[in-house]
Amino acid sequence: MANIFPRWSNWLPFKIIFCLLVLGGGVSAGVWYYLNPAYMRVGYQPAQPVPFSHKIHSGQLGMDCRYCHSYVETSAYSNIPTTQVCMNCHSQIKSDSPKLQLVRDSWESGKPVEWVQIHKTPEHAYFHHSVHVARGVSCVSCHGKVNEMEVVHHAETHSMAWCLDCHRNPENHLRPVSEVTNLDWEPPAGTTQQKIGAALVEKLHVNPPVKNCAGCHR
Repeated sequence: MANIFPRWSNWLPFKIIFCLLVLGGGVSAGVWYYLNPAYMRVGYQPAQPVPFSHKIHSGQLGMDCRYCHSYVETSAYSNIPTTQVCMNCHSQIKSDSPKLQLVRDSWESGKPVEWVQIHKTPEHAYFHHSVHVARGVSCVSCHGKVNEMEVVHHAETHSMAWCLDCHRNPENHLRPVSEVTNLDWEPPAGTTQQKIGAALVEKLHVNPPVKNCAGCHR
C-alpha cells in the first residue's frame, strides 16, 4: 500500500516541537529580561485622586518629608499621610479649593482618600526604612528629587542589583543623618562624597548585608 504522506513529513512533528521550544525559550528570556523593575517600574507615574504637588509642598514651601511620612524614622514602612495630616493645614489654607473636595469629604466621612501607592517592596524582599534613615541614606537616594516633582514618579529601579550596588559601596550614598531629608544637600566645599561616606561608614558601623541572603530575604 502506498504511503499517503510524503517521506519528509515524518520529520514534521519534530520540527514543530523544535520551533515551539525555541519560541518558548525566546518568550521566557524576554519575560525574564523585561519584567523587572528597570523596565516595569521606572517612570511609573499614576494619577492620584487628589492632585498633590511635592514640588510645591516639599520644594517651594520646604516642608520636611517626615511631616507627612511620619513613621519613616521608627518603622519598616513609610506611611501614606492620613486625611488629618492634610487638614492640619488645609482646614485654613485653601479650605474652599475644589481640588481638595475629596479631602474634605474624607474628613467628614472618615473614609480615607484612596491614594495610589507608587513604591512597593516586593513580597519576597525585606526593607526597613528606619534602619536606612538612621545610617544616613537620604530619601533622594531611593526616590529621586521628589521636591522637584509636580507628580511623583518611580525614579529608580529598586532592583536587586541596584540595592547590592549601594550595599557594596555605601560610602557613595551616605550623608550626615541631619541631612537625610534635605534633598538638595551636597558635600561641602573641600571634601567629597566618598570621604564623608567613608567616615560615616566607620562612625556608624555600617555593614550592610551583601553575601548573606537572609539580610533582605526573610
